[in-house]
Amino acid sequence: MGYSDKVRATYQAQIKDMQDKGLLKQERFIHSTQGAEIEVEFPTGAAPKKVINMCANNYLGLSSHPEIVKAAHEGLDTRGYGMSSVRFICGTQDIHRELEQKVTKFLGTEDTILFPSCMDANAGVFEAILTDQDVMISDRLVHASLIDGMRLCSAMQDTFKHGNMEHLESKLQLHADKRFKVVVTDGVFSMDGDTAPLDKMAELCEKYDAMLLVDESHSSGFIGKTGRGTHEKCGVVGKIDIITTTFGKALGGASGGCVSGRKELVDMCRQKARPYLFSNTIAPVVVSGVLKVLDILSKSTDRRDKLEKNTEFWRKGLSEAGFVLKEGDTPIVPVMLFNAKLAQDFSKDLFTEGIYAIGFFFPVVPQSQARIRTQVSAGHEMHHLEKALAAFIKVGKKYEILGKTKQQIIDKYGM
Repeated sequence: MGYSDKVRATYQAQIKDMQDKGLLKQERFIHSTQGAEIEVEFPTGAAPKKVINMCANNYLGLSSHPEIVKAAHEGLDTRGYGMSSVRFICGTQDIHRELEQKVTKFLGTEDTILFPSCMDANAGVFEAILTDQDVMISDRLVHASLIDGMRLCSAMQDTFKHGNMEHLESKLQLHADKRFKVVVTDGVFSMDGDTAPLDKMAELCEKYDAMLLVDESHSSGFIGKTGRGTHEKCGVVGKIDIITTTFGKALGGASGGCVSGRKELVDMCRQKARPYLFSNTIAPVVVSGVLKVLDILSKSTDRRDKLEKNTEFWRKGLSEAGFVLKEGDTPIVPVMLFNAKLAQDFSKDLFTEGIYAIGFFFPVVPQSQARIRTQVSAGHEMHHLEKALAAFIKVGKKYEILGKTKQQIIDKYGM
């Protein structure tokens, strides 16, 4: 038997080591729809408990919006449950192209191609457009899916220090001999909540004849004056060559993603991107839901505006209470704890207080950078945020971290 006792014991020891170090990730089971309040079973086997959700990507509170659910039902009734095929064989419906056209208009690009997820979009785009004569220069904190996509590509890989435009310029100069150069960044960085300086990056790319690729997964729908994304916030709509993003966060919260940008690059993905060519397309029910999301966002910025106000309240409250926060102005507000076990314990105590917020630690974030990543939603009402803030303060007092510096917390709990 290939799976011997020795093999089993090896993995059991590794899992136990992660558990002993407080690094074992545990899943919680939600017994309700996604929203500002959810019913969660934790630990496994316990009765579900109603808690305030402070760690979902449901930025606009649309995951269970009645109009979107209705549209999804209509899509199910009129276009069926699934396509049972990839796009270029018999997996394309009229609504798939309709969604691509609406996303193109929303993002201000030339064309769009749908993928089963943004993970798939990032996995497919680099190999489709680049060769070993080219170079990819990425911010050192880009999302794991971008890193995986670059690994699948034969082009040379290089990095620049996070948000450091001087370092990026030096790398563009270094690789001046390459056929094509592509600068790669997140729009909003999902772990820290800060925003890429796309205006400066676009200037450098134009100066050094490089393309610019931005993953907008944590910004599409709510960043910028009308929610178009980081490129709208930075005033560079139309100047980004490739945008990848997801429909699994603010834009409905279900699944699916896309590559949007220059028409020729999108065409190359349609011909060569392996996750597109060899995976079933997005289910009709999801396409119908996302179409309704875009209709809702085109009519009003009310949800985006409410999210901005909620974010301001939340960040100010945590800061004044004495927590160590990552700087930023997005709905991603990381409360820094620096120690993995402390992050786990803090999360469990919050759950006891009726607040659902997960601890993040290595390998999701670097060693000694453990945190509770809080995420604000337009679905939150002020009473949700006030209760959550009171709980954070109560638990913070228990662990004696309020008003403490990073070093003081590390001295007390270690890294």
